[in-house]
Amino acid sequence: MMPLFAVICRDKPGQLQTRLDTRDAHLAFLKSTDALRMAGPLLEEGEMRGSLLVVEFDDLASAQGWAAGDPYKAAGLFQSAEVIEWKKVIG
Repeated sequence: MMPLFAVICRDKPGQLQTRLDTRDAHLAFLKSTDALRMAGPLLEEGEMRGSLLVVEFDDLASAQGWAAGDPYKAAGLFQSAEVIEWKKVIG
């Protein structure tokens, strides 16, 4: 089994419209890989303001390379983006 990685992205303040405008391209990007294990938006006050993705790759560099191709990143949506190894314990 390959290692899992959490991709944790926080949106720049006031950028909901950028997220909405780019969402279809982002979802198509996610659906184009077999590495994705789970994904969803981070919510604050009921509004999408970030992303949490769990992906499976051979190594950190591969996970980072894949995450760099996210259309949200290309649109300048993220204030921060972090890719860290994650270990599933329950679920």
